[in-house]
Amino acid sequence: MIQHLTQFEHFIVAALILMLAVVILLSVGELGWILIQDAMSPPVLILEIDELLELFGLFLLVLIGIELLETIKHYYTEGKIELTVIFTVALIALARKIITLEPDKYDPLTLVGLGIIILALVCGYWVTVTLRRGEKASLAGPP
Repeated sequence: MIQHLTQFEHFIVAALILMLAVVILLSVGELGWILIQDAMSPPVLILEIDELLELFGLFLLVLIGIELLETIKHYYTEGKIELTVIFTVALIALARKIITLEPDKYDPLTLVGLGIIILALVCGYWVTVTLRRGEKASLAGPP
């Protein structure tokens, strides 16, 4: 029974990898199309601030997709989720939000909350990386 569940899980994860790869490919195509449209609209080869923000947001969205693909791929091959990748995806998502953020449209407390979330994610990432280094050092044995 467990073997069938494991095979089912591998099949589902493989399907997710394939679908996410298609989404990333379509996202890169969309990013390229928008870049061409923005660059060719008058004034030619000059991008407005809102166009740049849109492009940066889409670029970071593609990076989030790639990081998610890396997470799922690692889960498929190793059977576990890499915590540092999760922190990286969350930080990229927040960076995307901050880059496209218009601060005057948000309550100052919301902006403080975003800052606290970023600080918590960075601390979590640091703790994870520090603990991993400690584990690798202890696995290597005494110097």
